[in-house]
Amino acid sequence: MANENQSPTPKMPLAIVLFTLAYLLPAIAAAVWTRNGEFIFYSAVMVILAGIVIAVHRSSDLSQPVLWGLSMWGLAHMLGGLVPIPESWPSNGPVRVVYSWWLIPNLLKYDQLVHAFGFGVTTFVCWHGFAAVVRSIDPGRRLLPTLGVLVLCMAASTGFGALNEVIEFTATLLIPKTNVGGYENTGWDLVSNLVGAVLAACSIRWSFGPARSTAQPSTD
Repeated sequence: MANENQSPTPKMPLAIVLFTLAYLLPAIAAAVWTRNGEFIFYSAVMVILAGIVIAVHRSSDLSQPVLWGLSMWGLAHMLGGLVPIPESWPSNGPVRVVYSWWLIPNLLKYDQLVHAFGFGVTTFVCWHGFAAVVRSIDPGRRLLPTLGVLVLCMAASTGFGALNEVIEFTATLLIPKTNVGGYENTGWDLVSNLVGAVLAACSIRWSFGPARSTAQPSTD
């Protein structure tokens, strides 16, 4: 017999599902219609990642802000690769799409901002995952954002960022012409990932730190 005290499996909020489908399905259709091989590849990756997010949510009970953050990250990615920019906007590279847009010329690209945001959200996902592990071991214990835990969250997030670069590298091998960029672009992507992870870790520390955990039961 199932444990009557067992918490129900978290369900993905319908609003987030509908919002994600509202941009993902047209983006896939646009990539296929324009024969954009790079974004057909990325769309397939997005579908796989969506399934992974659902699985992680079922086991770790991600908060709604984190789920919305992941969905908004997907939207920013789709817009970045498929929406062209005017000729008057500063651009990096020959493909004039939002991903190539210099928000601050020669200093900050849209691509870098998306990387920082996305892997900041991923740091929160890692935090929720570690917290779920702690709860599974001791339901009465709450994970505290110590320096060690936050470093692990940042390391895990930037590790996923490196995996993202592997996926982009795979795209360059499978598709003749992409907008991935060269070695310097990869380096700035990794720096942006780290910046996002550090800012997210500071937010976790502020949100879940000792001052907000005075009711924490003793673990002696």
